Amino acid sequence: MSNSSGGAQTPAATATASTATEDDARALLDDPHEWSAFGRPCATARQHPGAHSRPATSATDAAQSPAEAPAVNTDTPWESHVVLEGMHCAACALTVEDALRQVPGVSEVNVSAATRRARVVWNPARVLPSQWMAAVQRAGYRAMPAMDVFAREQRQRENRRALWRWLVAGFCMMQVMMYAWPAYQAMPGDLSMEMEQLLRWASWVISLPVVLFACGPFFSSALRDIRQRRVSMDLPVALGMLITFVVSMAGTFDPTGPFGREVYYDSLTMFVFFLLSGRWLELRLRDRTAGALEAVMNRLPDSVERRTADGSFERVATRRLQLGDVVRVLPGEAFPADGVIVAGSTKADEALLTGESTPVDRPQGSAVTAGSYNLRAPVQVRVDSLGAATRFGQVVALMESASSQKPRLAQLADRVARPFLVAVLLAAGLAAAWWWPSDPSHALMVAVAVLIVTCPCALSLATPVAMLTAAGTLARRGVLVRNLQGLEALAAVDTVVFDKTGTLTRDALAVRATHVAAAAAMPPAEALALAAALARHSLHPVSRALVAAAGQAPQPPQQARDWVVQDVQELSGAGLVARAHRAGMEHQEPSVLRLGSAAHARVPAAGGGMQQVVLSVEHAGVVTELARFDLSEDLRPEVAAVVEGLRAAGVSVQLLSGDRTPAVHAVATQAGIEQALGDCTPQDKLSHLQALQAQGRCVAMVGDGLNDGPVLAGAHVSFAFGRAVPLAQSRSDFVVMGENLTPVLHTLTLARNTMRIVRQNLWWAAGYNALCVPLAIAGYMPAWLAGLGMALSSLLVVANAARLARMPHSVDDSAGETPSSGPQRPANLPVEMA
Repeated sequence: MSNSSGGAQTPAATATASTATEDDARALLDDPHEWSAFGRPCATARQHPGAHSRPATSATDAAQSPAEAPAVNTDTPWESHVVLEGMHCAACALTVEDALRQVPGVSEVNVSAATRRARVVWNPARVLPSQWMAAVQRAGYRAMPAMDVFAREQRQRENRRALWRWLVAGFCMMQVMMYAWPAYQAMPGDLSMEMEQLLRWASWVISLPVVLFACGPFFSSALRDIRQRRVSMDLPVALGMLITFVVSMAGTFDPTGPFGREVYYDSLTMFVFFLLSGRWLELRLRDRTAGALEAVMNRLPDSVERRTADGSFERVATRRLQLGDVVRVLPGEAFPADGVIVAGSTKADEALLTGESTPVDRPQGSAVTAGSYNLRAPVQVRVDSLGAATRFGQVVALMESASSQKPRLAQLADRVARPFLVAVLLAAGLAAAWWWPSDPSHALMVAVAVLIVTCPCALSLATPVAMLTAAGTLARRGVLVRNLQGLEALAAVDTVVFDKTGTLTRDALAVRATHVAAAAAMPPAEALALAAALARHSLHPVSRALVAAAGQAPQPPQQARDWVVQDVQELSGAGLVARAHRAGMEHQEPSVLRLGSAAHARVPAAGGGMQQVVLSVEHAGVVTELARFDLSEDLRPEVAAVVEGLRAAGVSVQLLSGDRTPAVHAVATQAGIEQALGDCTPQDKLSHLQALQAQGRCVAMVGDGLNDGPVLAGAHVSFAFGRAVPLAQSRSDFVVMGENLTPVLHTLTLARNTMRIVRQNLWWAAGYNALCVPLAIAGYMPAWLAGLGMALSSLLVVANAARLARMPHSVDDSAGETPSSGPQRPANLPVEMA
């Protein structure tokens, strides 16, 4: 409501306008074109991210721009990720989960107190984003799209407000201590009654900004808890602050009353200052540790320069890009999409996507990937893939899944949080009742100390902060964590089983010779072209080697081009099979082509140690060998050091491979692996793993992620290794992005360090509460010391976890890598990525 001269609005009207603005902003998210900015469609209801589940994504839908996006299928559930504001503890996370689960149409919710992020699976046919975000708002919190620049700006404003509250509390604390000091030092009779009362009034005035401004978040959160009839960490803290201030104010206004013997403004301002110091430092540490995951996920620019029809450039939001657009990327900026450079040349940093720290040359005509950084010069890029269709989109999907998970120990701590807080309130009430007959003022301060000193936050943060810090550290080192629980399993591993091809050996095999069978009656070029026609349907290193060899060979004869290959299927661990016929002979029964091991091709195995792949044809029940291709592979140079490092860590190393036994033993000898088995089918590998597990072994499997799915899923913990791993389909707990095996050893070392720090945090949190609560009840802990203890308890847990970000590597990272030259990171990268 305004006056006739158009004056300022009343506070109520301002609040109403602010609420209406927020409602309008949330309503904008109901546009289906905006959904892909903070989520992705999932075709079916999925398992919890912690399980060996496949992240379902629809690359086409998520990559479409608003101009060309088709109508959204409202029968398809969507998975969205949001950042939560106003959440401080595990009880808050449970409250948000309860509020969202009560919304019709929301099928699954996971809220992480450590990252303050939520994963929400919802059905567009029953609910829209503005509606389930409004449910979060009604619960007293605020949800914002996780990938939105507004969320980052809002967090910066929140940090600035927290800093101002801390400064006000610190300044007022010093002033109140100046007024309290004479009362502590004066001997009986030194201070007159009037002087002592003046000091009390001065302390009351200086304490008002602390109560009204610095304590604002505690009081507003507690009031919200009372309205919602729930308990969170801020409720006992706010009660302690309010009781202390009311008792001190009563002693100031009525010095001869029951509370007039002593005032506690100094204790109030001190423990408020300590609590705010702890929260602010904890917030900073979270941004540098668990927040490292968010720094990686937010690598894409918020806006980019797009070329218009007249050749000029205009800056548009990244999510508004369309396939075929040409964008200009400046030095230091990240490429917003997968594409091809159409003008200019540069160097790119693709460390996150490939694990290779050396900048790579990207001349005109070469492909660039979303999320990599342009290091040298401005280039123009034609957009070929967007959103979830890019490899960076798949990386983000895995990271978002990991950041919203709750490890087993964290789930146990969260279940304890609410009953613990109720017990704290009861303990404070009983302590006050016990001390009340002797001294009401002292009784209330004992209750305040009990309310403040207890800290379930340290218990709830002990596990997730450490694991998320480890996940962020691994992400920067080229290892993606799909399952946080895998860190706990990896720490207990005593046996590591490696696959051979593409794992211990280099990913790039080479075809050394083609041997055509006498009965085949075809030239080698035709045999190679026919094998490549099948191999193009597989990402296995052997298939890629055949395709590469066929591409380098001269033009295949006409007979090879006459073959028509259909219904190609890849049999895990065996090879490829397809139906085929010659052009013009469709009326005849098709032949069956097989490409793979001799057993798969149904021909006798050849002697010797050379690795071979066999091509055969079956027609009318008769199998005829067509050709054998000799392959060569090189052992990765870092393998011996990694095997030796695993042994030094007390881990047994074994090798299982589907390749022939002589070739497997040759590689095992070079790598220093004593136990090796060849000619293994996927079922043989799985049976061997199960036999090890039956012996009480904790087994980790390291494979290429392409044909080892059942084995990876059957191990206690697994690594998918190789640049060609389809991230959205990987069934492993960890994905190694580069071509170096060293991160496997680094991850094992970091997992053990992580669990050691988790145990330290849990022991500290439990021991702190077990020691301090009885001291507070007994009256031996003043309120200011209780505030200091509470602040330090959470801060110590987070600071201890932060050590994981600085853990040194256990072996030299440079094994098998070319020393880099030139700039490693653009100067304006975030600190977390530098």
